[in-house]
Amino acid sequence: MIRAAYVRTCSLSKQLVRQDRAAQLVEFAVSLPLLVLFVVGIFDFSGAFTLKQKLTNMARDAARVAAADPSADVGNLTSGVPSSISEALKVVDSYLIENRLNDCGLSTKTPSRSGVTWTYTIAPTGNPPCGITLIINRGYVFPITSTTAPDMRTCLSQAPGSQTLLGTCVSLQYAYDWKFARVASLFGRNDSLPTEISAVAVAFNEN
Repeated sequence: MIRAAYVRTCSLSKQLVRQDRAAQLVEFAVSLPLLVLFVVGIFDFSGAFTLKQKLTNMARDAARVAAADPSADVGNLTSGVPSSISEALKVVDSYLIENRLNDCGLSTKTPSRSGVTWTYTIAPTGNPPCGITLIINRGYVFPITSTTAPDMRTCLSQAPGSQTLLGTCVSLQYAYDWKFARVASLFGRNDSLPTEISAVAVAFNEN
C-alpha cells in the first residue's frame, strides 16, 4: 500500500512538472513578441537620437563656417553658388562621410535658389531610403512683428533685400527608416513615425 501511494505521488509530481513546463512555454510565447518590440524600439530610438545629435553638429558647424564668410559673397548671384554656400556644403558632406552616413550624392547636387537661400534636395530612394534636404539661408532673421513663430526647421524666414544680412541658418533633414513601426504593426498599431530626422542651427554673420 505504501508503495502504491509512493507511485501515485511520483506520477502526480511528474504531471505537475509537465504542467509547469507547459505554462512556462505559454508565458514565453506570449512575452516574446513584447520583448522583441522593446528591443527593436530601444535600438531604433537610440539610433534616431544618435542621428539627431550628428545632424545637429553638422548644421551647427556648417552655419558657423558660412557665417564667417563675408556677406558680400551672396551679392553677385550671377556668378554661381557663393563660396560660403559651397563651404557649408563641404562641411555637411565630409561630416556625413566621416560618420559613415550615406551622403546620397549630395556633393554633386545642384541647388535651387530663392533670394539668399539655397536648397539641396535629394528625394528618398532605395531600401533603406537615402534622402537629404539641406537648406542654407544666408539672410535669416527672426520676424519681430509676426504673430507666428519663425519656422526654424526650414530656415525660410529671410531678410528683405534692403536689410543687412544678420544671420545664417542651416537646416538638415535626413531620411530615417523606422524598424519599430514595422514591428508595432504586428500588434495592430499603425502609428506613423516621421520619415526623416531634422536639425537646424543659426549663427550670426560675422561680416
